Amino acid sequence: MADDGQAKAEQAGAPGGEESHAADEHAHAAEHEHEHASHEHADAHGHAHDPFDKNHLIEHVKDATYFDLPRMLGGHWEIPQIRDIEEPIATIGVGFKPLDDRIEPLDAKITKFMVLEVVAAVIMIVFFTALAQRLKKSTAPKGRLTNLLESMVVFIRDEVARPAIGHHDAEKFLPFLLTIFFFVLTCNLLGLLPWAGSATGALATTGALAFATFCTVTFAGMAKLGPVKFWLAQVPHMDLPKPIGFLLKPMIFFIEIMGLLIKHFILAMRLLANMMAGHLVLVVILTFIVAASSAGAVWYAVTPASVLGVVALSLLELFVAFLQAYIFAFLSALFIGMAVHPH
Repeated sequence: MADDGQAKAEQAGAPGGEESHAADEHAHAAEHEHEHASHEHADAHGHAHDPFDKNHLIEHVKDATYFDLPRMLGGHWEIPQIRDIEEPIATIGVGFKPLDDRIEPLDAKITKFMVLEVVAAVIMIVFFTALAQRLKKSTAPKGRLTNLLESMVVFIRDEVARPAIGHHDAEKFLPFLLTIFFFVLTCNLLGLLPWAGSATGALATTGALAFATFCTVTFAGMAKLGPVKFWLAQVPHMDLPKPIGFLLKPMIFFIEIMGLLIKHFILAMRLLANMMAGHLVLVVILTFIVAASSAGAVWYAVTPASVLGVVALSLLELFVAFLQAYIFAFLSALFIGMAVHPH
């Protein structure tokens, strides 16, 4: 009877045992999947917060549809859009993959660099409208700001426009050169403000400025020499036999046209590279503070060194802001002078 009872008990408990075993396997599998998912999440989380990850560093200097502010100032602030755009209008590329990977598709969204460019334009309008009104009332400039602005205007006229273009033609292009100089300078200076950004650190901005210079150069040359003569003047005068000239001149013309395009492309890239590189260096130095936050006592040594380094480099960036604005205006004047006074 005991054996029969034990057998019945085993038979009665067998289904429950199988169900319990299956439940244990299911729980084990679920736990394994949870650990795997947690591990993947931790990896992704750690990668996203890796302070020296190149993509993470680029995010701090590239254009975006938001401003990252401190929590006390509102934190992450999305720029209001006119309408939601799901698909980009077009994808833009220059044929150089490392550069094409950094060019955002054309989606007509309002970005922080657009906002900063509008701010720069408003600042220029306010300051120079006030300057013009003051100069109308008095021939002698009064006030530090008036003297500062006028000295910069006179410098661009006497040291940039006239030497590069000539006294006779410089006055025609002086408004364009002044606009280029002060717009680039204002955008550069806005890039030194915390949590803002430098619009001149984007190819869209520097490319648009270089394209404006290219249009000014070509139209100025065609207005001065004529539409046909301007393009023919790209080939220097050479006393060559006709057979040799027939072969060489088309090649030289092609090289000169390519050189004209390349000069303006480099004009855009020079400003872009200098401004982006400077801000990347500042970001990397500040990132050392974040990287050392988990190192205990090391953080107290790294933090003041990083802050002092950022202050020193910010002063250098202040000089670079003026230097790059001057170089862009000077090269623009030089290209205009070469167009209206061909070799």
